[in-house]
Order: sequence, then structure tokens, then C-alpha cells
Amino acid sequence: MDDRLGPIPFAGMSAAQQVAAQAVIDGPRGALYGPFVPLIRSPELMSAAQRMGEYLRYRSAIGTRLTELAILVTARQWSQQVEWAIHAPIAREYGIAEEAIAAIAARQRPTRLLEDEALVYEFCVQLQQLQRVDDATYAAALAAFGEQGVVDLMGINGYYTFLAMVMNAARTPAPASSAAPLPE
Repeated sequence: MDDRLGPIPFAGMSAAQQVAAQAVIDGPRGALYGPFVPLIRSPELMSAAQRMGEYLRYRSAIGTRLTELAILVTARQWSQQVEWAIHAPIAREYGIAEEAIAAIAARQRPTRLLEDEALVYEFCVQLQQLQRVDDATYAAALAAFGEQGVVDLMGINGYYTFLAMVMNAARTPAPASSAAPLPE
């Protein structure tokens, strides 16, 4: 499939696009890639999304390890190859077990997760698949992560769903990755 909204050369961008692109390039991402390639067509939207994503990815109240796990569950839910290619290696680097990553890729429940990982996995699966979270899972998440952590976890699911929708519709190609592509 062809990339519907591929890269725009920096010199070919409008002034507003250049400002928005430069903010992403100058931030922790260091480059305009993945969802920001199609989103640059709406520089104000991209800027707002970038700021939210920077917080959720790098400073969420649940920490990077659990954030990366939540991103993987979302990427699998949406069969989003770009998110998977970027975040599966990061999740591995932050301690998510390879067998858990493989199980998520295969749409199977991981059997060997740490307690906080199992809670994040269950919360995300319920939210993504049932569009709600049951009382027991919510209470456990609240006890483990506090209100800010629960809200951040909901935000991670929503933000990465938004990015998945953008990239799936734009047909954004996955970058080279040490992670195998998600099976269909």
C-alpha cells in the first residue's frame, strides 16, 4: 500500500509547518517521523498532539516501563505497525519480557507479567476491547497508581489510539526495527 501522506521536504513546508516540525525535531524525539509525518498537514493539531505525547511517553505518572506496555497493547489492538516497530524494542529495553511482547503480538494474554504489568495489561485490554473498565480493575489501578496514574493510563490509551488511527488511515510505513512486524 502506498503512503497517502508521506514526508514533505522541510523547504516545501509552510511557515507554520516549519515551526511545528522544528519543535518536534528540537524535542526529545529528535526527528519528524511516524505519526508526525501525516500530522504536519495540520500543524496546530500536530503541535498539540506532540505536547501531549511528549508528556505521556516521557513523563507519565506510571513510568516508562508501564507506558511502553500500554502502547504495545494499543498498537496490537489497532494493528499499528509503526507504533509496534518503534515501541516493542523500547518496551524490551525497559524490562518488558520478550515472551510478553510475543504474546501481545499474537493476540494472546501474557502469562508471566509482573503484578503491575498484569494490571496495566488488563486495564488496557478492557478499555480498548470493551470500551470500559470494570470496578475491580479500576479499583486495583487506583490503589496501585493513584488518580493521576489512572488518568495518565487512560490518556496513553487514547493518545496512541489517535496516532494509530492517523497512521492506519494515512498508510504510514513502519520504520526498520529489531521487532518483527505484527502478524495480521
